[in-house]
Amino acid sequence: MNKIALNVISCKTNLKSDAKDNNSFCPVCRGPGIFVKNITVRHMVSDDLLEKVGISDYYLCMNKDCQITYYNNDFKIEFKKSDIKVPIWFKKDAKPKYACYCNKVTEEQVINAIIDNNATSVKDVVRITGAMNNPNCQINNPLGKCCHHIIQEIIDKNL
Repeated sequence: MNKIALNVISCKTNLKSDAKDNNSFCPVCRGPGIFVKNITVRHMVSDDLLEKVGISDYYLCMNKDCQITYYNNDFKIEFKKSDIKVPIWFKKDAKPKYACYCNKVTEEQVINAIIDNNATSVKDVVRITGAMNNPNCQINNPLGKCCHHIIQEIIDKNL
């Protein structure tokens, strides 16, 4: 098996999602949230706010228009886009829009791989852009999970 295939497989499987209740809603917009482990939030939040993070896990607000990123309704803790070190790819005005945070591959680079190099699969995008090499998703990606699905969504949208 070649290196690209191994990277795609290892990245996709290195962090399986937890069987955690994803029925938590953002305290501001009431939109749905996705469970994110504490370790991920600790690496995303600005250093001056680390103490506020505590030891609990969080949810990431999935509303593109909401200013809230991470929240924990049990402890009434919220972090805004301005509190986070990296732009959250799906949030309004995110610049750059990373598809792969570990290798700093942007949505634009994925689109260019599709248009300029006829990429039609995640494997093609990985080969062309270098995405998903040296994955450390738990601390680099705001979801704490592999970017495979983000890249696949970009491919699906642009093919």
